[in-house]
Amino acid sequence: QGQLVESGGGLVQPGGSLRLSCAASAGILRLAVMGWYRQALGKQRELVATMSSSGTTNYADSVKGRFTVSRDNAKNTVYLQMNSLKPEDTAVYYCYARPFTYLADYWGQGTQVTVSS
Repeated sequence: QGQLVESGGGLVQPGGSLRLSCAASAGILRLAVMGWYRQALGKQRELVATMSSSGTTNYADSVKGRFTVSRDNAKNTVYLQMNSLKPEDTAVYYCYARPFTYLADYWGQGTQVTVSS
């Protein structure tokens, strides 16, 4: 069965950088969209960044210019490079994927990102 496996979360100081990775397992169909959502304490889950298989990206206004999403289609892996991190970026970050042949969206288990001095 398909899975999204995340890595790269952790504790970082304000202004620092972090790189998240998410790899889809072999059982997952070809993915139309891969990307990242996040959920901070007391808030709803929100889109951070996504990329289609053709390279089209979508970013939340709050992360534009600081975060970069990239994708390796051959490896079915998506990355999120986070620079100039702010305390308000603190959240659980969830990998997300949608297959071309839609049955259901895939979600990772979530990885904690904490930005604090």
